[in-house]
Amino acid sequence: MTIHVLRHIDIEGPGYLAEVLERRGLPWRLVKVDAGEAVPATLEGLSGLVLLGGPMSVNDGLPWIEAELALIRAAARAGLPVLGHCLGGQLIAKALGGGVQANPVKEIGWFEVECLAPDRWPGMPRSFPAFHWHGETFTLPPGAVPLFRSEFCPQQGFAAGSLLALQFHLEVLPEMIPQWCRRYQAELAAHGPSPSVQSTEEMTRRAATAMAALKPVADCLYEDWLAPLLSSA
Repeated sequence: MTIHVLRHIDIEGPGYLAEVLERRGLPWRLVKVDAGEAVPATLEGLSGLVLLGGPMSVNDGLPWIEAELALIRAAARAGLPVLGHCLGGQLIAKALGGGVQANPVKEIGWFEVECLAPDRWPGMPRSFPAFHWHGETFTLPPGAVPLFRSEFCPQQGFAAGSLLALQFHLEVLPEMIPQWCRRYQAELAAHGPSPSVQSTEEMTRRAATAMAALKPVADCLYEDWLAPLLSSA
């Protein structure tokens, strides 16, 4: 049984999550949807499912989107652990009956996230810096529990059974930020700098300090999400 990690664009890989999976000795496989690899049609062989980010919208008519939505619904019915980052979180929201639409502003850079349920995770800070790169947001699907919010986006994460959806990029590593800034430089130029969109220089300058604060949060959230898989290993 293997955790399947679905990638939607080459520069938005599993990042720090891959380090956690390797450290824990959990088998995982990167499914390069961006390179034409097929989305699994069934849950056979899957121990967990991770959905990464990407610049596309879940409302785009891309053929793999419906396949991923169907896979998420099947995983939810089976109680399989599912984790979404940014676009991945929006996919989970839509699969479970939530909506995805434009956020009032683009949110790009290091911004504080408030934890709405700090007692859910021992040692979780009430707020922490997280990396954001999104122009859309989700509404909560029926029965979902809101977990995080930020100044520029009230829905930053939710839990629904064995599924954890995040709007921010918990998986980011410092070396990924310059890659994203180069690839999406037209978006940066069109929308920033502004209160909700940082410059490349500011994002890079803040990376080391912000990552030092984000890493313990990532360890806490990833370990909690992986707990069912670790207990059965």
